[in-house]
Amino acid sequence: MAGADSRTEVENFEVVGGSEPLALHSEGDIVIGGFFPLHYVAPKPQQSYNNEPQIPPCSGFHERPFRWMMTMVFAVEEINSNSSLLPGVKLGYRIMDSCNHIHNSLQALYSLLTHSEAVSKIKARQSSTCLYYSPVPAVIGLASSSPTRAVAQTLAPFNIPLVSYFATCTCLTDKHLYPSFLRTVPSDLFQVRGLVKLVTYFGWFWVGTIGTMDDYSLYGIQAFSNQFGRQGGCVAFHLTIPASPTMAEILEMADKLESSTARVVVVITAEVDLLHLFSELAQRNVTGIQWIASEAWVTSNRLASPDFHFLLEGTLGFSFPGVSIPGLKDFLLNVRPSPKPGMEFINMFWEEQFGCKLENYAGAVEKPVCTGSEDLRQTDSSYSDVSQVRISYNVYKAVYAVAHALHTFLNCDSVGHNRGLCEKHSSFSNGQFLQHLKMVNFTNQFNEKVYFDSNGEPVPLYDIINWQKDSKDKMRFIKVGSYDGSAPRGQQLQIMKNTIVWTKGERRVPVSQCSAPCPPGSRQATRQGEPKCCFDCLPCADGEISNQTGSTDCIKCPEYYWSDTDKVKCVEGEEEFLSFYDAMGIILVALTLLGFILTSIVTIVFHSFRYTPIVKANNSEISFLLLLSLKLCFLCCLVFIGQPSWWTCRLRQAAFGISFVLCLSCVLFKTIVVLLAFRTNIPSSRGRKLFGTAQQRILIICTTAPQICLCTGWVLAAPPFPFRNPNYQASTGRIVVECKEPWPPGFYLLLGYIGLLAFACLVLAFVGRKLPDTFNEAKLITFSMLIFWAVWISFIPAYVSSPGKFSVAVEIFAILSSSFGLLLCIFIPKCYIILLRPERNIKKGITGKYSR
Repeated sequence: MAGADSRTEVENFEVVGGSEPLALHSEGDIVIGGFFPLHYVAPKPQQSYNNEPQIPPCSGFHERPFRWMMTMVFAVEEINSNSSLLPGVKLGYRIMDSCNHIHNSLQALYSLLTHSEAVSKIKARQSSTCLYYSPVPAVIGLASSSPTRAVAQTLAPFNIPLVSYFATCTCLTDKHLYPSFLRTVPSDLFQVRGLVKLVTYFGWFWVGTIGTMDDYSLYGIQAFSNQFGRQGGCVAFHLTIPASPTMAEILEMADKLESSTARVVVVITAEVDLLHLFSELAQRNVTGIQWIASEAWVTSNRLASPDFHFLLEGTLGFSFPGVSIPGLKDFLLNVRPSPKPGMEFINMFWEEQFGCKLENYAGAVEKPVCTGSEDLRQTDSSYSDVSQVRISYNVYKAVYAVAHALHTFLNCDSVGHNRGLCEKHSSFSNGQFLQHLKMVNFTNQFNEKVYFDSNGEPVPLYDIINWQKDSKDKMRFIKVGSYDGSAPRGQQLQIMKNTIVWTKGERRVPVSQCSAPCPPGSRQATRQGEPKCCFDCLPCADGEISNQTGSTDCIKCPEYYWSDTDKVKCVEGEEEFLSFYDAMGIILVALTLLGFILTSIVTIVFHSFRYTPIVKANNSEISFLLLLSLKLCFLCCLVFIGQPSWWTCRLRQAAFGISFVLCLSCVLFKTIVVLLAFRTNIPSSRGRKLFGTAQQRILIICTTAPQICLCTGWVLAAPPFPFRNPNYQASTGRIVVECKEPWPPGFYLLLGYIGLLAFACLVLAFVGRKLPDTFNEAKLITFSMLIFWAVWISFIPAYVSSPGKFSVAVEIFAILSSSFGLLLCIFIPKCYIILLRPERNIKKGITGKYSR
């Protein structure tokens, strides 16, 4: 009775299955599910809700996914024949067509789960093995990210693992939404990082992007654009290919590609989405575009056909590492069609491969009838080219990962009464098996370590593939580098640059830029309203440099350095000061020496005629002291010339201030003596006692002492010091070496005291301007003080406004002018009388009683 009941259930199941999707299946103790996009055109579901929904067939058979599917079959059979892996347990499979579409994938998933549950219940009644209560322990699939998300989210509540071999969307890393999802293919996160590193490595910062509306493309393009932008790159344009593009849309996209200045285009989408666009570009004979391919189409044999050679030659992109799986080629070539149920996929492949129609399905189609004896070895297609399989290798690893997890889960390595066989009587739980699958860790026959990280991801390894034509004019996929996302930064991207063939078969790296990089000595200035890769080149300002091509900013030179004429390097600023070798310095030194020599000559004349009335009458001691102070005034000019040093900065203003105060003190008391001699009623004997020589010395010392104290305190408390000032002549890059005064009021107090004495001299001399005309020294002193005041009043604004060494020259000129004024106005008339009019050098001539 039990057997009869079982047969009834099987029959009922088979009746229900009449409207189920087709499947390639093989029974076993444990059945693994599989999903492959054998067709790439899925019909739109149109349900009337009046009768049982039917599943319309998909179209557009794809031979590469068929090879992926057969690789899964090969791996299962290889494991079943391996006595060391899952001993005593036979693996089965149930493989379905996802049609690369969400709707069809979910239909296939429901069929897989309900079929597995029904079969497991029937077999469980026929067997005492608890293992048969398990429906599907794991599912291998899918290829595209959008259908994978739908299936993974559906399987998540049941803890049924979904191991993908080609779904790379970063969105699937979210373990809250997809807790049972794992994959043997790296996430797009690593591919995008690699793509960004690749394009920036070759200096491409102006690129276009092409994608579709599926999750794989949307997430990939978005991640690429964000990371590329952070690296300074710009996306010139983005084209989105619709699911079913119209001709007008294809033409518009082709126009955009032709007119864009971006010559590098990053394409993240599947090969089937590119056929219409690439066909249009091929018809237009578009060349010169450097295509950067994602792993979804970088090894596409369909796009590598001769029709696209001139368009796609030089394509560069990322691919998964390829291997040659022993025995796979013979297994694939031994596939044969069969009229048995469950062989529909193989029969479809056979018809597609040989362009014929199997007799059972021939009907009225005008195609030759397949004999079934056709030889796959005579065909040249991607199906039989297994020298370097990539996606198939990911399928192979996924099957072995499930097998190793089952091996651990069923305690197949335990010793005891089972004699090394797996424990089929174990209670099977999907949640427990998922944990075992996450912890799987083994090294396969290709010496690759297979394991999953905390996100269910494998090691992110990629090959960099270049499309190159061989001697037979056939496109080959040549490995020209690699990318290891787990390697240390700086060692992830490895490129053999000399082996790359670029677009149009050229050997030079293509250029893709909105604006040419700015040469050294200039910077990039972004144009308003345009991407940052579109810019103008502006020369660096004075004192700034840029020593690299494409600099976005100019670097300010360090202090005391200046930019050269090309603005590419900083050179030490030329020091500028009033030198003894400058023309201005030579003239001032000559005037200084002239003044000193003239003063010395006057001193000699006065000393030689010191007993004559004109010398004696003018207080010879004060006259000699005045001449000495004038010499000091002239000589202090030399301290201002030359490179400032520690001692010259301290000495120059103090020497100038003290010598001038001494000079003006002498003039002041000389004026007082003249006034006393001609204006007072005091007897001469009493006058000499009140204002004699000793008193004059004391008074001169008293008037000079304040200036000495001021200069000493200034020099000791806040002394001037040498300072390299780069601000005065920044436009010429010269560094003015000057004496910096930390306490500026000190200089103005010094000048103020000199001005006070000069004002007193001017007032007293002006009062005595109407003394006897024969020889009126008060009038001469008045002229000298007028010159002094004129010079020093004009000096202050000239000194403040003069830059650099010219301020020093202004001060020297003021010292020389006032010194010459005193010398010429006070002493030259007396020398004239002494040397040329000796007859007037008598007492009567001085008192005004001399007559011609």
